Amino acid sequence: MKLGIVGLPNVGKSTLFNAITNAGAQAANYPFCTIEPNVGVVSVPDSRVDWLAQLYHPRKAVYATVEFVDIAGLVRGASRGEGLGNRFLSHIREVDAIAHVVRCFEDGNVVHVDGAVDPVRDMETVTLELILADMEAVQKRGEKARKMFKTGEKKYELEAETADKLLSTLESELPARLCPLSPEQREIADGWFLLTDKPVIYAANIAENDITTPPEQLPLVSAVLDKAGAEQAGTIVISAQIEQEIASLPQEEKQLFLDEMGIRRSGLDNLIQAGYRLLGLISFLTVGDDECRAWTIRMGTRAPQAAGKIHTDFERGFIRAEVVPFETLKRHGTMAQCREKGLVRSEGKDYVMQDGDVTLFRFNV
Repeated sequence: MKLGIVGLPNVGKSTLFNAITNAGAQAANYPFCTIEPNVGVVSVPDSRVDWLAQLYHPRKAVYATVEFVDIAGLVRGASRGEGLGNRFLSHIREVDAIAHVVRCFEDGNVVHVDGAVDPVRDMETVTLELILADMEAVQKRGEKARKMFKTGEKKYELEAETADKLLSTLESELPARLCPLSPEQREIADGWFLLTDKPVIYAANIAENDITTPPEQLPLVSAVLDKAGAEQAGTIVISAQIEQEIASLPQEEKQLFLDEMGIRRSGLDNLIQAGYRLLGLISFLTVGDDECRAWTIRMGTRAPQAAGKIHTDFERGFIRAEVVPFETLKRHGTMAQCREKGLVRSEGKDYVMQDGDVTLFRFNV
């Protein structure tokens, strides 16, 4: 999973990136501090892998990973190349989903590019620039499709209809992901890699003092939640400053700090979970003396394709998958106990993998 962190300048993007990746990305109090995107890879915390590692004592435990890309702050006119607009937009095209950091804190020492804090206006500014860029791309696709349709190529009629539908949605200042398309039209639109078709998580960045206040009691956050709901986007509430403090602590002290702050999970954990939900991702698990590992796949993936994530030979020569749900394994203690009780299932090529499946693939090449 590749998440692009975007937002207006000085909303806390690079501070958040530093905290969640410990990558030391540059962070400063002026626009365009981030020019080239910083990239950091983070392991996905997974207590299931921890438990399996304690059971099997493998040489290594390997967690799923998320790639975070810290993209330059955007300003009005980015779709026309203002500021670092063109580079900003090209970097967004390369990510799977967008984590849009929105400033929901007041601080006279941190300048706002528009002079005052207004998260809904900020959300609309970024979204509008992405919509304008998509409108230009869709118009070009539509014009090309209509020309090709005149030559007798029937398939371009559907492309032209898709472009017209999308353009109507975009002209209403709505993102492409809200456009009601048929499955055939959706397949066409997916190939156009539109910016506003990407899933979005709004990260409401609040002050450290507000972290234990219910979101609905924070007017700026409440406004973000309402706006995100109308856009069918995900939301999390996060404090980049607190994430920075957590990142500076030794691993064994992090949970203690969270408990003292009255926080169940770190903002990083919440962001990763939101990303998984938004992209429809799950993890299956493999175990052995060499490694215990979490593998990320899309929901709905069948067993042979999941096996192919490990090695192409596993998919090519797939025979069956021997599967036991993690919670079943944990409840009975060992794989041997699960086998004795007939709890290890033998699944064929049509089996749809489930989150937490502990799996052994049988194959023959």
